[in-house]
Amino acid sequence: MNLPNKITLSRIALAIIMIVLLLIPWQDLGVFFPEYIVNGEIISLKYIIAGVLFLIGSVTDFLDGYLARSRNMVTDFGKVTDAIADKILVNGLLIILAYDRLLPVLVPVIIITRDIIVDSCKMISGNKGKVVAASMAGKAKTMCMMIGLTLLLFGNFPFVYLNLPVADLFILAATILSVISGCQYYYNSREFLFTKSDKK
Repeated sequence: MNLPNKITLSRIALAIIMIVLLLIPWQDLGVFFPEYIVNGEIISLKYIIAGVLFLIGSVTDFLDGYLARSRNMVTDFGKVTDAIADKILVNGLLIILAYDRLLPVLVPVIIITRDIIVDSCKMISGNKGKVVAASMAGKAKTMCMMIGLTLLLFGNFPFVYLNLPVADLFILAATILSVISGCQYYYNSREFLFTKSDKK
C-alpha cells in the first residue's frame, strides 16, 4: 500500500472518530465538555476537538491527491477509498450538524442529493469508458465547504468578534456551487447517459 492510500485510510479513521465524538450522548454518560463564551456565543470543547479533526482530515484530502498525482501513485483502490473518505468526513458531519440545529436541514439534503446524481453519472460514464473531468465549480465547492465547516465547528472564530457570519456564507456558497457543479457534470455527461451501453 502506497503513502497516498495510507493517508486516505487515516482520513477515514479521523472521520469515524469525529462522528463518534459528536454522536455519543456524553451528558447521559455523565461526561460534560467545558464550554467557552466567545462574544456572547457558547462554544463547546466537543466541537473544537471535532473542528481540529475535521481540519486535519481536510488537509489530508488535498495531500493524498497531490502525492498520488505528483508521484504517479494513482490506484483504483485510492480512487474508491478517497471518495468514501470524503463522503464520511463531509456528509457525515453535515447530517450531524443539521441534527444539532447548527445547519439548515436543506444543506445536507442538497449536498447529498447532488453527490448521488454526480456519482451515478460517473458510474454510467465510466462503464462506457468515458471520464468527465471535475469542473472548477466543483473544486471551489469543496474548498468553500471545508472552510465553512471548519469555521462553524470553531464557533465562527475569529469572525465572531466582528459579528460577521463568515462560516454561514462559505457554507451557503458551497451549497450554491454544489448545485451549479452538479448541473455542469450532468450536462457534460449527458451524451453518455442516454446512449445504449455496449456491454451485455
